[in-house]
Amino acid sequence: MLSVDQWLMIMVFFVTLVSLIKYQYVPERVFATATLVCLSLSFVSTQEIFSNAVNPGLITLILLITCSFAFERTSVLRGLSSRLIGKNKPLSYLKTLMTSAFASAILNNTAVVATLISPIKNNQHINSGRLLLPLSYAAILGGTLTLVGTSTNLIVNSMLIERGAPSLQFFDFTIVGLSALTACMLVLFVRIGTLPKTEADTKRDKHYVVEAKVLPSSKLIGRSIEDNGLRSMESLFLVEIVRNEKLISPVTPEDSIETNDKLIFTGDIAKVKVLQQFDGLQLFAEQSGLLRDNLTQVLIKPGSSIIGKTLKQTGFRARFDAAVVAIRREGSTLSGKLGEIILQSGDFLVLAVGNDFATRSNISKNFYILSGVKADGMLSGWRDKFTLVGFVTSIAVSVLMNIPLVKCLLFYLAALFAFKCLSINEVKRRFPLEIFIVVVSALSLATALENTGISYVIADGVQTFLQDKSVLIAFIAVYLITLILTEVITNNAAAALIFPIAYNMAIGLGVDPLPFVMAVAFAASGSFISPYGYQTNIMVFNAGNYRIKDFIKLGLPVSLTYSAVVLTMIPLIFPFE
Repeated sequence: MLSVDQWLMIMVFFVTLVSLIKYQYVPERVFATATLVCLSLSFVSTQEIFSNAVNPGLITLILLITCSFAFERTSVLRGLSSRLIGKNKPLSYLKTLMTSAFASAILNNTAVVATLISPIKNNQHINSGRLLLPLSYAAILGGTLTLVGTSTNLIVNSMLIERGAPSLQFFDFTIVGLSALTACMLVLFVRIGTLPKTEADTKRDKHYVVEAKVLPSSKLIGRSIEDNGLRSMESLFLVEIVRNEKLISPVTPEDSIETNDKLIFTGDIAKVKVLQQFDGLQLFAEQSGLLRDNLTQVLIKPGSSIIGKTLKQTGFRARFDAAVVAIRREGSTLSGKLGEIILQSGDFLVLAVGNDFATRSNISKNFYILSGVKADGMLSGWRDKFTLVGFVTSIAVSVLMNIPLVKCLLFYLAALFAFKCLSINEVKRRFPLEIFIVVVSALSLATALENTGISYVIADGVQTFLQDKSVLIAFIAVYLITLILTEVITNNAAAALIFPIAYNMAIGLGVDPLPFVMAVAFAASGSFISPYGYQTNIMVFNAGNYRIKDFIKLGLPVSLTYSAVVLTMIPLIFPFE
């Protein structure tokens, strides 16, 4: 018979699960709320929460992410990207995908994909639609090769250490991950021709939305659209008029222009200066005091602070020293005034930038710079080489000399600061607070499950239910549940939520928990069917103008192959007994 506290803990757990599904873009808030509820009910103590915050696995994760800030500014990825694609298409596919995979084994795979998107989109030999989605899959698969390849592996390791078990080793994932990578690469090469081709580069920019305001002094006022010549422009098309907060669409040749009308155009952003020919038209960016020159194209990053807000709400000009000239969203038609469009992850913006834009500390956290000025100074000379050699050396020393990775990364980070390869300000503005909150809260939630005895209830229940049945059934169930949740609530949240259940299932069955731990880690990285389960999928979803059915068409056979290999290999490498 369960006690009141146990019923309450079960309720907290399931409400957390439902909330993660409903509010999948803010998992840190959901986990933090669950932890506070457990704290208020005395299921977990403040001392236990603080202890979880200094978990060695979590500290390793934070240090690795922090050190990667400097590594991302080196020339290594950009140097590789320029040599990947040539006239030999099969060789180009192989080089690009394998580079993405093996780079992701030691680097943040989001940074790897972000670096390679532009070279792929601008190449003249392979249509980018045939390569961007496989690029994301290769990065995901590469992340499963090592302990540091993805944050998911490090989160699982953090929770394992919290249970008093020894830390996973750097190459513990490699044999299973390499088997899955090999098999899935073969599937990608067979299925890559089913992906749609994207439009040519010359047409890509014709989905931008541009806003121009009619000034009170304009000679256009009182005359029709046709009389003003606004229907005869070759590169831009007038699609809407916003008048007194009302939308006029479609616009007819007979519609007249009035004072303070907002004219909404769509078309080739390179031809935006055509609007200078019309008296009294002011671009949205000019209202902020920036000219039409010095245009920069950016992509809004996943996790940006401006997502879900309008340009007016963000205080864009003051925050970034830039004004938005135009907005584009792949797969969608935008409508209304630029200042009232709610921004989303993956939106393309064309900015008129001020003198301070390149030095603003918040640019790289919110945007990927696609063209024009660079937000961050790249490392060069001996600092570029030192950052690369130092990173590789830290990993090698940890692996070869059996020194804890956290110790090696501490010395490496100190050296980065000492030689000015990384600044304190950059660490402060890019500190992975969301991941930190998710992991600490997940560890605390697991502690609460133990303190209330729910962990033991799960263990006993599994033992009773699966008595005289194969352990393999429970193992496969853990994998499939985690895999489904990964597609629904993102990889890190799925791993953090399912780990305590999987671990206690193994204890209840009287077997080694490690196969179940590995099942959670690999399943949480197996997001191939949904564009929303993994950040790299979101990035290429927008950049390649894909549809969800494209992910299903290519991702389903990849997911089935990945699952078959992983479920076969894990018990062989990590036996249950």
